[in-house]
Amino acid sequence: MVVLELSDDDVNRMFRALADATRRDIVRRTLVADVSVSQLAEAYDMSFAAVQKHVAVLEEARLVTKEPRGRERMVRGNPDRIRQAQRLLDRFEELWRSRIDRLDALLAEDPSEN
Repeated sequence: MVVLELSDDDVNRMFRALADATRRDIVRRTLVADVSVSQLAEAYDMSFAAVQKHVAVLEEARLVTKEPRGRERMVRGNPDRIRQAQRLLDRFEELWRSRIDRLDALLAEDPSEN
């Protein structure tokens, strides 16, 4: 399973990056189409430099890639990395569902049978 290949540092970087609403929106936009950093900066009420920093955090977490195209730097979302995050969350969900199922079974036991 790919999730097991993620180090704790990778997981921390990924979820720290996704903890910010602007960065989640950048990921959403760049999964639909390649977007230049300039175009991204126009979409937010913040400086170009601030948007560049958000993109750098996402790049470090490997949630997006940035490549030069002429004078622009195009940002592209990384769907494989999003799938890794989803698989990790799915694993946590399985763990909690299993715990809830065991608790339900324990509560359903007839105390007089013990």
